[in-house]
Amino acid sequence: MAKTRAQRIKKHGANAVVPEHSSPSVVNPTTQRSPEKAASNAKLVVVAGIVASVLLFWYVHLLTLNQMTQLSGGLAMPDSLIGGFSTDYVQHLHSAMNDDARGQLSFIHKTAGTLFPLIFAFTWILLIGTNVAGRAVRWALWAAPLLFAVVRLWGNIAIDTTLASPVPDGGQVALASTLTVVGWVLFLASVVVGVVAAVLGRQRSKRA
Repeated sequence: MAKTRAQRIKKHGANAVVPEHSSPSVVNPTTQRSPEKAASNAKLVVVAGIVASVLLFWYVHLLTLNQMTQLSGGLAMPDSLIGGFSTDYVQHLHSAMNDDARGQLSFIHKTAGTLFPLIFAFTWILLIGTNVAGRAVRWALWAAPLLFAVVRLWGNIAIDTTLASPVPDGGQVALASTLTVVGWVLFLASVVVGVVAAVLGRQRSKRA
């Protein structure tokens, strides 16, 4: 039976040889990520998210919604009207579109129209988080993309609800129009916020 440290010292005195115990070595030290590597991975995700956001914006607003005008007698979809729209406009649009056309617009809202604000908001949150050091400043800058996603998704539902009725309700039209305008304002504000975050990140890297 192996003797304890105290037993060895008692038997052999100060010259007792006490085996040293060392902590086990790391099995695979290559799995440890440095802060630089983690930041690099985050930047790759941000770049991929920006590319996806640009492609989805192009697909939704510059391609699909533009093609929808062929099914509405040339009338623009409510999503494209930055300045909002009136009850009369919605009624004319409803009359110009059949059930299939309105169904296609609703399908766009549920697919690419949902993916775009979600991916955009996630990308911008990560962009701000990796470039802005101050916690209070980060939360202030995060507000724009977060609100944009909420307003845009809510606006999709409001537009579909408004167009579903042959006689649009004035209150529903006002809500859908307001959400559309606010969504565009928040989108532009988010783009500016992203540029500000990138500039702050570059300045911080120069000081480091």
